[in-house]
Amino acid sequence: MWALTAKIIAFALYLGLMIYVGLRNASKNTSSADFFLGGRKLGPWVTALSAEASDSSAWVLMGLPGLCYLGGVKETFWTALGLIAGTYLNWLFVAKPLRRCSVAFGDSITIPEFLENRFKDKSHALSLICVFFIVFFFTIYTASGFVACAKLFRSVFGLPYHVGLIIGFVVILTYTIAGGYTAVCKTDFIQGALIFIAFVVSSVVIIISLGGIGNAVAQVQNFDAKALAGEFGADMQKAFQGNQNFSVMSIISALAWGLGYFGMPHIIIRFMGIRSDEDVTTARRVGISWMVISYIGTFIIGSLGTAYLMKHGILLGMRDGSGLSADIAAQFTQYGDAETVFSMTMQQMYPAFIAGVFLCGILAASMSTADSQLLAASSAVSRDVYKGLINKNAEEKKVLLIGRITVVVIALIALLLSLDDNSSVFGLVSYAWAGFGATLGPLVLLALYWKGMTAAGAISGIIGGGITVVAWHQIPASVAPIFGLYEIIPGFIVCLILSVAVSLCIKDKNEEMLKEFDAYKSK
Repeated sequence: MWALTAKIIAFALYLGLMIYVGLRNASKNTSSADFFLGGRKLGPWVTALSAEASDSSAWVLMGLPGLCYLGGVKETFWTALGLIAGTYLNWLFVAKPLRRCSVAFGDSITIPEFLENRFKDKSHALSLICVFFIVFFFTIYTASGFVACAKLFRSVFGLPYHVGLIIGFVVILTYTIAGGYTAVCKTDFIQGALIFIAFVVSSVVIIISLGGIGNAVAQVQNFDAKALAGEFGADMQKAFQGNQNFSVMSIISALAWGLGYFGMPHIIIRFMGIRSDEDVTTARRVGISWMVISYIGTFIIGSLGTAYLMKHGILLGMRDGSGLSADIAAQFTQYGDAETVFSMTMQQMYPAFIAGVFLCGILAASMSTADSQLLAASSAVSRDVYKGLINKNAEEKKVLLIGRITVVVIALIALLLSLDDNSSVFGLVSYAWAGFGATLGPLVLLALYWKGMTAAGAISGIIGGGITVVAWHQIPASVAPIFGLYEIIPGFIVCLILSVAVSLCIKDKNEEMLKEFDAYKSK
């Protein structure tokens, strides 16, 4: 009873702190620029940890460790490598130019607004199409955060899936609506620090508890061999066999996750909101250091968690024990989703209250991403659609109100998408990640570095990239091996080719746009 009470206290204190930060920053939002971009006043440490916490989401503490647990070590390694490379290149080639460019082109607050100002799109078609894809993919992405919250509460407190879903929904909604960008960044800073500490400490503890690296690896290999032999049931055997078949195409797909960063609105918006260009270098170093160490932690907890939990009679990866023979099943005290390997390990590793604090890291990862996505999506609707098209003379209070209403609506739709308790955090994130990388990624890069890019090219590219991702995602690899390729690759290529080709076909380019770009580059 005390163990459960201690965990409840830890979670209550954490959730209370997040809501407090949101309410405390509510009075600072006097304009939509404050609510959606924090007035471009945040320093490098808050910006860096906020960006990385928003980027990593719950799949770093649930999706990737769960994949490792089920023998997907190769996929986890190559995916992490692609993500680290993508993050570094994003900070190096996008961060500083995007901050400068977004200020130079109409002091833009959102990504659709920036693209519209950059390409002088008087029709507003580009902005509307951007908003559509942002809302569509962010709704799916936000659903993954709600799913992670529900799975966490179920594994820690034994709560019904849908009860945990509602708790996560209410807390995230409360501080996002109240505090806006500043609150989201500050809570993300706290959450990023918590995730970092949880991974570092737990990685050391699990290695020591398994008798050192050599012994730990041997125990994991023994577990893998038994799983492949079918000793833990047909479901586990199928999962391990599937993760053993990792081809060159699979490596390319895993590395391609890095392409997504160039088009992630909830990440690149942090570049626009940083205090100054000079702070970008510090932020990049902080962010990359955090990411490398955190992914190492993901790898260690996920892969060694198999051996560690076996010592405590726990087997994950199945919804029940029906796939095991009676004598094998009798050895295990608990079954669960493989994506709960981090939470199950924490509960066995630490005293109840400490475990509760570290388990808040999963909640932190879920919330830090969901809040940023809700804010980015609502800014697109309220700034780019409502103020940009419907009511250009709208007062700031009205724009803020529309933004908050949009947060609620998108969150409700994401909640509906999360109702299926069989939902995979990794699967939802993968789809949304591909959508953003293939629609906005090439446009952002071309906007920053190519003078000849046009609005027509951007519109063609984003539509082509988006359609390609959705269509490719629906076609199974059984139709043809090429469809086993991660959809971000063909989507990114189609968007890039169409954007460049259509822009080259336009001979009479907007003179004002060309002059503004030259002026921006000369500074």
